[in-house]
Amino acid sequence: MVRNSLNYVGWNKRKEVAADLRLIYSAATIDEAEQALADFEDKWNKPYPPIALSWRNNWQRIIYTTNTIESVNMSLRKVSKIRGSFPNDDAVIKLFYLALSNIVKRWSRSIRNWKPALNRFTIQFNERTPRQY
Repeated sequence: MVRNSLNYVGWNKRKEVAADLRLIYSAATIDEAEQALADFEDKWNKPYPPIALSWRNNWQRIIYTTNTIESVNMSLRKVSKIRGSFPNDDAVIKLFYLALSNIVKRWSRSIRNWKPALNRFTIQFNERTPRQY
């Protein structure tokens, strides 16, 4: 989302715009994020109107995706922290595979936009994706 937003910005303003966007996605609460987005709109909406509009249109998806990713990362860190050290790389891969299998079992709702993501994973990681015939 940030990378897409920065496509509208010239090189001389990218750091400043990115810093203001960081205030939005790193906010601790939704209210703080909404305030940061309003501040961003006040400052940058005139020169770059598509950026704020894009963030407004994709607001719920951003929060949902970020929470899901953070949850998975936290679970993987917890599992790897308990083990401490590993004899080789295969041990880590096997542990993460089993942990991800358990994490998926706990998900109660379907993943939004899973089909486009699966298509992208299949293109990028063709040899790793399971074949369903």
